[in-house]
Amino acid sequence: ENDKYQEAVEIARDQVEGGAQIIDVNMDEGLIDGVQAMIRFLNLIAAEPDISRVPIMIDSSKWEIIEAGLKVVQGKCVVNSISLKEGEKEFIKHAKLIKRYGAAVIVMAFDEDGQADNLERRIEICNRSYNLLVEKVKFKPQDIIFDPNIFPVATGMEEHRNNALDFFNATKWIRTNLPYASVSGGVSNVSFSFRGNNVIREAMHSAFLYHAISNGMNMGIVNPNMLEIYDEIPKNLLEHVEDVLLNRRQDATERLLEFAQTVAGDKKQKKSVSK
Repeated sequence: ENDKYQEAVEIARDQVEGGAQIIDVNMDEGLIDGVQAMIRFLNLIAAEPDISRVPIMIDSSKWEIIEAGLKVVQGKCVVNSISLKEGEKEFIKHAKLIKRYGAAVIVMAFDEDGQADNLERRIEICNRSYNLLVEKVKFKPQDIIFDPNIFPVATGMEEHRNNALDFFNATKWIRTNLPYASVSGGVSNVSFSFRGNNVIREAMHSAFLYHAISNGMNMGIVNPNMLEIYDEIPKNLLEHVEDVLLNRRQDATERLLEFAQTVAGDKKQKKSVSK
């Protein structure tokens, strides 16, 4: 909105220096021309060797922005995303265009009936999408990346208790049953209940990634500069976080919330002392 494209370029550079292996670019904002913004930004980072050495993920909910990006992006990229939300005809049409541009694709676990929110629905939609892509579109299975939906945990709602476990199990099923396909996801979604508490969030992201990778997840959208190393997470914190992620205790959410308040209180006290 403020035309600070050079600052955006520096953020991309910071991400690559922090260890990002793909840069996700999204220009979905109502107050800007998304098509022109995508073209302009992709051309800017193409001129930066430090950034353009990694692939680009063109991320938009609007097909015209994705296609504008596909026309100017350098090298092989990833499209984020397509789904069966609008039916098979639209899904196949977009997949054929993506194949023509030589890109890989993120496929969301979403169909005509909505977003997959349990293990069975994730398996059903991913299996159907894979078969359409491989058999009808002749899409390379190596270029298919499933996003089986990462949802928040510790929300206090009973139906959300298995959110992380369902993702882990869906990932395992995909990697076992859909040959060569990859699995990705927006890792920060899992910790939305703890916005503002970076200590808990970073530990949760790291622990989530550890278990997701163990089950076959081989990609993930995450800020590489805000990621705790799994083995360095304090044992007490890790136990509370994994109790929630793995749904190991009935009172796991309450215990983690109490622990989070303690962490926040300690942080506040240290800040007060330093002042």
